[in-house]
Amino acid sequence: MIIDERANGGGQAANYITDVLSRQHLAGWKDRDGLVCNTPAGAVHGPKVMLIDQNAGSGGDFLPYSFRQLGIGKLIGTRTRGGLIGISTNPGLMDGGSTVVPYFRFYDADHRWSVENQGVAPDIEVAQDPIENNRGRDTQLAHAIDEILRQLDDFRDPIPDVAPAYPTELGQ
Repeated sequence: MIIDERANGGGQAANYITDVLSRQHLAGWKDRDGLVCNTPAGAVHGPKVMLIDQNAGSGGDFLPYSFRQLGIGKLIGTRTRGGLIGISTNPGLMDGGSTVVPYFRFYDADHRWSVENQGVAPDIEVAQDPIENNRGRDTQLAHAIDEILRQLDDFRDPIPDVAPAYPTELGQ
């Protein structure tokens, strides 16, 4: 899976996205008709990479930060903007406008101020080539595809193809 979060201007979606992408196979179910289902539902197995760039900030900084911290996959592209200070809107102005001010700042699990003014660096640095881009070729995406294909060569699905045979004795 390739997640393209380039130019992500922010928001609060990172926790949900990384929760789904980091789900591991826990168990399976087999019904009386032989249908096999796995849990947790919605898990996405297989290699994952995320495309990042300098136009992603705020929540666009936090999503690749979380992706890396949870070990979901590699980051490919260029360093994110480094604007991870949350904003809050004050009461409206008489003309209908509003002011937006910095309100909260991010710190990491080790209690260090992080990401603000630094951004999130990629694991694989790939600058977008403007000449190729004008020709309709996305060099960052091409690198991401190559990386995913390389990882797929070694990938073994952790989910069994079939359920075990039903027990034939009590206590099994």
